[in-house]
Amino acid sequence: MSANNSFPRTGRCPCLRQKGTAAVEFALLAAIFFTLVFGIIETARLMYVYNTLQEVTRRAAAAAANVYPGNTTRIQQVKQDAVFRNSPGELVLASPVTDKNIRIDYLALTRETPTGAMTLTKVDESALPKCPAQNRQTCMRDPHANNCIRFVQVQVCDTAHTDSCRPVTSQMLLSFVDMRVPLHRATTITPVESLGYELGMLPCP
Repeated sequence: MSANNSFPRTGRCPCLRQKGTAAVEFALLAAIFFTLVFGIIETARLMYVYNTLQEVTRRAAAAAANVYPGNTTRIQQVKQDAVFRNSPGELVLASPVTDKNIRIDYLALTRETPTGAMTLTKVDESALPKCPAQNRQTCMRDPHANNCIRFVQVQVCDTAHTDSCRPVTSQMLLSFVDMRVPLHRATTITPVESLGYELGMLPCP
């Protein structure tokens, strides 16, 4: 039997019917493969962001414990240093988190009556001492006064809400991988230290 008789009467080789199949299969598998790879990359980045945000609030709290809250210039530097910058901007690989998302609150350790239970209470901005020396005097008179700054609290908050600290929503580096999740606030609370007070500092003007 001749080789020509082994093919159908159409004269076309059956293998020609499969032309392009490999390319289609590769395209389908490549889409799944790259989606999986980029998903793993984004997951790893989110893990980095979660760990880094805790370090960010720790750095900010440690620095703010020695800075008077009324010193806005120095407080701004504290926030920038916390996100590893010396100017306003984003935390590297953690968009959209910036120094503006760092919220610093000052807490008093108040005593509830009649139970005597201790509670951390935010000191209202209007009630903040005028200077570090005044805070020192207030705390010496009554360590549980509602305007005696005893602790510093730092959180990562959404700037769109000022009434409460709401989590920042993560932003993906790759738009086609939708893994936008709320980041944790990474709350850090530390006792105050000097708040900028220096020995021999004069009373508030």
